[in-house]
Amino acid sequence: MRYLDHAATGPVRPEVVAAMAPYLTERYGNPSSHHTVGEQAAAALEDARARIAHIIGVRRGDVVFTSGGTEADNLAVKGLALGAMLRRGARHVVTSAIEHEAVLASCDHLTRLHGFDVTILPVDAGGLVDPDTLAAALRDDTAVVSIGYANNEIGTVQDIPALAAVARARGVPFHTDAVQAAGWLPLHGTGADALSIAGHKVGAPQGTGTLVVRGRLPLEPVMHGGGQERGRRSGTQDVAGAVALATALELAEAERAEDAVQVAAVRDAFIRRVLETVPNARLTGHPTRRLPGSASFTFAGTSGEAVLLELERRGVVTSSGSACAAGSDEPSHVLVALGIPPEVAQTAVRFTFPHGLRMSLDDVAESVAASVRAVQSHG
Repeated sequence: MRYLDHAATGPVRPEVVAAMAPYLTERYGNPSSHHTVGEQAAAALEDARARIAHIIGVRRGDVVFTSGGTEADNLAVKGLALGAMLRRGARHVVTSAIEHEAVLASCDHLTRLHGFDVTILPVDAGGLVDPDTLAAALRDDTAVVSIGYANNEIGTVQDIPALAAVARARGVPFHTDAVQAAGWLPLHGTGADALSIAGHKVGAPQGTGTLVVRGRLPLEPVMHGGGQERGRRSGTQDVAGAVALATALELAEAERAEDAVQVAAVRDAFIRRVLETVPNARLTGHPTRRLPGSASFTFAGTSGEAVLLELERRGVVTSSGSACAAGSDEPSHVLVALGIPPEVAQTAVRFTFPHGLRMSLDDVAESVAASVRAVQSHG
């Protein structure tokens, strides 16, 4: 079986399992407890926090541990928006039409429950946000801008430093969802004021993550309780998960530059092969500004779900898009935002590759061509 759905999740790295194992067994203390066992756990938690801060280039106190990317996005969008509302009466949020559901649903929450205005920026046919369009959308009462670093469905990579600079010039906090970017793109020097990461996309377990957010920014918590994480996210911290995330990010960062080049070469060869051999195949997303491990297509005249079933029969496991839009039969909002007709958007298939991939994907491209032919022959 060829598992090519790594944008959804991937395996936990053996080194990560080894690093976190002691904190699931003999070092199981609650880091808030004021005794030796608790202090050992607290020391491990703070060490993990410092290691993550070093990779991203922030202060240790800027790292807030969460249960994953969705929680981190919720905390960033809602927390920064409500913090700005309480401090200066701001009630306006800017985001883009291709954001993850966690961002868009958080914006909807702010509109419905708190009376915020939300400006949704368009993207071009490759999925890019124009910095000039962002500049024109900002207002005196803009509370936060949230634009993803790299899109989970089409792999398009935004110019985050340029977009963050636009927001900074107006004094508006800028958040980026870096869940898909982590391990593939630099996390240091983005210019973002807040950045979301999910552990299971970089070799840590599901249920681990962080929101890295500047400590000077007012952030209203969305989880209330004992005031852990400097009052920004209550709840007993997952020490093993924090250690796992720090270890996975360190490993990914050490390998990132070379790995990105190597995997991108395999990706490009795969894209060429699919476009050459599959009639009506269309690459979605930007042709060059895309994640090294992402290739996504539409196959007009087919059903994306039927193609997926045929691929799985041939030993290739992948997806039609975001695993986070659970159970949705609607065409992808990301593809529709690119100007792709809804009926064509429903033919989408996304291939996302593992770190360390060096093997040719010509056999997968052949399976794609055979699967599309099979679906078309069944009418």
